[in-house]
Amino acid sequence: MGDGLVQNGYEFFNQYGEIGLFIWSFIESSFFPVPPDVLLIAMSLSNPAMSLWYAGITTIASLLGGILGYVIGAKAGRPLLQRLVSHQRIEKINQLFHRYGGWAVGIAGFTPIPYKIFTISAGVFGINLKVFIIASALSRGARFFLEGLIIFYLGETAKSFLENYFEVITILVSIIIVLLFLLLRKKGTKK
Repeated sequence: MGDGLVQNGYEFFNQYGEIGLFIWSFIESSFFPVPPDVLLIAMSLSNPAMSLWYAGITTIASLLGGILGYVIGAKAGRPLLQRLVSHQRIEKINQLFHRYGGWAVGIAGFTPIPYKIFTISAGVFGINLKVFIIASALSRGARFFLEGLIIFYLGETAKSFLENYFEVITILVSIIIVLLFLLLRKKGTKK
Protein backbone atom coordinates (compact mmCIF):
# COMPACT_ATOMS: atom_id res chain seq x y z
CA MET A 1 0.00 0.00 0.00
CA GLY A 2 1.51 3.28 -1.06
CA ASP A 3 2.59 5.96 1.38
CA GLY A 4 0.78 8.50 -0.80
CA LEU A 5 -2.55 6.76 -0.27
CA VAL A 6 -1.97 6.61 3.49
CA GLN A 7 -0.97 10.28 3.62
CA ASN A 8 -3.85 11.42 1.39
CA GLY A 9 -6.33 9.34 3.39
CA TYR A 10 -4.98 10.76 6.62
CA GLU A 11 -5.12 14.36 5.41
CA PHE A 12 -8.63 13.99 4.02
CA PHE A 13 -10.25 12.18 6.95
CA ASN A 14 -8.32 14.00 9.69
CA GLN A 15 -9.94 17.31 8.75
CA TYR A 16 -13.31 15.84 9.82
CA GLY A 17 -12.13 14.68 13.25
CA GLU A 18 -14.30 12.03 14.88
CA ILE A 19 -16.65 11.85 11.89
CA GLY A 20 -13.66 11.29 9.60
CA LEU A 21 -12.40 8.55 11.92
CA PHE A 22 -15.83 6.90 11.86
CA ILE A 23 -16.11 7.05 8.06
CA TRP A 24 -12.55 5.77 7.50
CA SER A 25 -13.11 2.90 9.94
CA PHE A 26 -16.43 2.03 8.31
CA ILE A 27 -15.21 1.96 4.70
CA GLU A 28 -11.95 0.17 5.52
CA SER A 29 -13.89 -2.87 6.67
CA SER A 30 -15.52 -3.35 3.30
CA PHE A 31 -13.47 -1.71 0.54
CA PHE A 32 -10.97 1.05 1.48
CA PRO A 33 -7.41 -0.36 1.43
CA VAL A 34 -5.85 1.56 4.34
CA PRO A 35 -6.52 0.52 7.97
CA PRO A 36 -7.91 3.25 10.26
CA ASP A 37 -5.09 2.82 12.80
CA VAL A 38 -3.18 5.69 11.17
CA LEU A 39 -5.88 8.20 12.08
CA LEU A 40 -6.82 6.53 15.38
CA ILE A 41 -3.21 6.72 16.59
CA ALA A 42 -2.68 10.30 15.36
CA MET A 43 -5.88 11.56 17.00
CA SER A 44 -5.13 9.65 20.20
CA LEU A 45 -1.59 10.99 20.40
CA SER A 46 -2.90 14.54 20.01
CA ASN A 47 -5.29 13.96 22.94
CA PRO A 48 -4.39 10.83 24.96
CA ALA A 49 -7.29 11.38 27.39
CA MET A 50 -9.68 10.77 24.47
CA SER A 51 -7.87 7.70 23.10
CA LEU A 52 -10.39 5.21 24.49
CA TRP A 53 -13.28 7.24 23.05
CA TYR A 54 -11.55 7.20 19.66
CA ALA A 55 -10.97 3.45 20.00
CA GLY A 56 -14.70 3.02 20.64
CA ILE A 57 -15.61 5.05 17.55
CA THR A 58 -13.17 3.03 15.46
CA THR A 59 -14.47 -0.30 16.80
CA ILE A 60 -18.16 0.48 16.26
CA ALA A 61 -17.60 1.90 12.77
CA SER A 62 -15.36 -1.02 11.81
CA LEU A 63 -17.97 -3.50 13.01
CA LEU A 64 -20.72 -1.75 11.03
CA GLY A 65 -18.47 -1.56 7.95
CA GLY A 66 -17.70 -5.25 8.41
CA ILE A 67 -21.42 -6.01 8.30
CA LEU A 68 -21.59 -4.05 5.03
CA GLY A 69 -18.70 -6.16 3.71
CA TYR A 70 -20.58 -9.29 4.77
CA VAL A 71 -23.69 -8.11 2.88
CA ILE A 72 -21.61 -7.25 -0.20
CA GLY A 73 -20.17 -10.75 -0.11
CA ALA A 74 -23.57 -12.36 0.42
CA LYS A 75 -25.28 -10.42 -2.37
CA ALA A 76 -22.58 -10.02 -5.02
CA GLY A 77 -19.49 -11.94 -4.02
CA ARG A 78 -20.21 -15.45 -5.26
CA PRO A 79 -20.89 -14.54 -8.93
CA LEU A 80 -17.65 -12.56 -9.05
CA LEU A 81 -15.74 -15.35 -7.33
CA GLN A 82 -17.11 -17.92 -9.78
CA ARG A 83 -15.63 -15.90 -12.64
CA LEU A 84 -12.20 -15.83 -11.03
CA VAL A 85 -11.84 -19.18 -9.24
CA SER A 86 -12.64 -22.79 -10.15
CA HIS A 87 -15.68 -24.51 -8.64
CA GLN A 88 -13.43 -27.01 -6.83
CA ARG A 89 -11.38 -24.27 -5.22
CA ILE A 90 -14.53 -22.39 -4.18
CA GLU A 91 -15.83 -25.55 -2.50
CA LYS A 92 -12.54 -26.08 -0.68
CA ILE A 93 -12.52 -22.49 0.57
CA ASN A 94 -16.19 -22.85 1.53
CA GLN A 95 -15.43 -25.92 3.65
CA LEU A 96 -12.49 -24.22 5.33
CA PHE A 97 -14.49 -21.08 5.99
CA HIS A 98 -17.35 -23.02 7.54
CA ARG A 99 -14.92 -24.95 9.69
CA TYR A 100 -12.78 -22.00 10.83
CA GLY A 101 -14.82 -18.95 9.78
CA GLY A 102 -15.20 -17.33 13.19
CA TRP A 103 -11.53 -17.88 13.96
CA ALA A 104 -10.48 -16.57 10.54
CA VAL A 105 -12.54 -13.41 10.97
CA GLY A 106 -11.26 -12.96 14.51
CA ILE A 107 -7.61 -13.31 13.56
CA ALA A 108 -7.99 -11.04 10.53
CA GLY A 109 -9.78 -8.48 12.68
CA PHE A 110 -6.88 -8.30 15.11
CA THR A 111 -3.89 -8.52 12.78
CA PRO A 112 -2.58 -6.46 9.85
CA ILE A 113 -4.22 -8.98 7.46
CA PRO A 114 -6.70 -7.00 5.29
CA TYR A 115 -9.94 -7.36 7.26
CA LYS A 116 -12.19 -6.57 4.28
CA ILE A 117 -11.15 -9.80 2.54
CA PHE A 118 -12.60 -11.75 5.45
CA THR A 119 -15.74 -9.63 5.87
CA ILE A 120 -16.64 -10.13 2.22
CA SER A 121 -15.63 -13.81 2.28
CA ALA A 122 -17.77 -14.40 5.36
CA GLY A 123 -20.76 -13.16 3.37
CA VAL A 124 -19.84 -15.12 0.25
CA PHE A 125 -19.60 -18.37 2.20
CA GLY A 126 -22.51 -17.59 4.49
CA ILE A 127 -20.90 -18.07 7.86
CA ASN A 128 -23.30 -17.49 10.72
CA LEU A 129 -23.91 -13.74 11.01
CA LYS A 130 -23.99 -13.88 14.81
CA VAL A 131 -20.59 -15.64 14.88
CA PHE A 132 -19.26 -13.08 12.40
CA ILE A 133 -20.47 -10.14 14.51
CA ILE A 134 -19.09 -11.57 17.77
CA ALA A 135 -15.70 -12.43 16.22
CA SER A 136 -15.51 -9.00 14.59
CA ALA A 137 -16.50 -7.10 17.73
CA LEU A 138 -14.03 -8.97 19.92
CA SER A 139 -11.09 -8.82 17.52
CA ARG A 140 -11.54 -5.27 16.27
CA GLY A 141 -12.29 -4.06 19.78
CA ALA A 142 -9.19 -5.81 21.13
CA ARG A 143 -7.00 -4.27 18.44
CA PHE A 144 -8.26 -0.71 18.65
CA PHE A 145 -8.66 -0.60 22.43
CA LEU A 146 -5.16 -2.03 22.86
CA GLU A 147 -3.83 0.86 20.78
CA GLY A 148 -6.00 3.29 22.74
CA LEU A 149 -4.89 1.91 26.11
CA ILE A 150 -1.22 2.06 25.17
CA ILE A 151 -1.60 5.72 24.20
CA PHE A 152 -3.83 6.50 27.20
CA TYR A 153 -1.15 5.26 29.60
CA LEU A 154 2.05 6.10 27.72
CA GLY A 155 1.04 9.27 25.89
CA GLU A 156 3.57 10.53 23.34
CA THR A 157 6.08 7.80 24.24
CA ALA A 158 3.62 5.26 22.81
CA LYS A 159 4.26 6.53 19.27
CA SER A 160 7.58 4.78 18.70
CA PHE A 161 6.34 1.63 20.44
CA LEU A 162 3.27 1.39 18.19
CA GLU A 163 5.23 2.24 15.04
CA ASN A 164 7.94 -0.33 15.74
CA TYR A 165 6.25 -3.21 17.55
CA PHE A 166 2.46 -3.25 17.23
CA GLU A 167 2.25 -5.33 14.04
CA VAL A 168 4.73 -7.86 15.40
CA ILE A 169 2.79 -8.13 18.67
CA THR A 170 -0.53 -8.65 16.88
CA ILE A 171 0.98 -11.37 14.71
CA LEU A 172 2.54 -13.12 17.73
CA VAL A 173 -0.73 -12.96 19.68
CA SER A 174 -2.57 -14.38 16.67
CA ILE A 175 -0.09 -17.24 16.36
CA ILE A 176 -0.56 -18.02 20.06
CA ILE A 177 -4.36 -18.00 19.62
CA VAL A 178 -4.13 -20.35 16.62
CA LEU A 179 -1.80 -22.70 18.52
CA LEU A 180 -4.13 -22.72 21.53
CA PHE A 181 -7.09 -23.41 19.25
CA LEU A 182 -5.27 -26.32 17.61
CA LEU A 183 -4.17 -27.68 20.99
CA LEU A 184 -7.69 -27.50 22.41
CA ARG A 185 -9.13 -29.03 19.27
CA LYS A 186 -6.64 -31.89 19.37
CA LYS A 187 -7.33 -32.43 23.06
CA GLY A 188 -11.09 -32.44 22.35
CA THR A 189 -10.81 -35.09 19.63
CA LYS A 190 -8.89 -37.43 21.96
CA LYS A 191 -11.83 -37.69 24.38
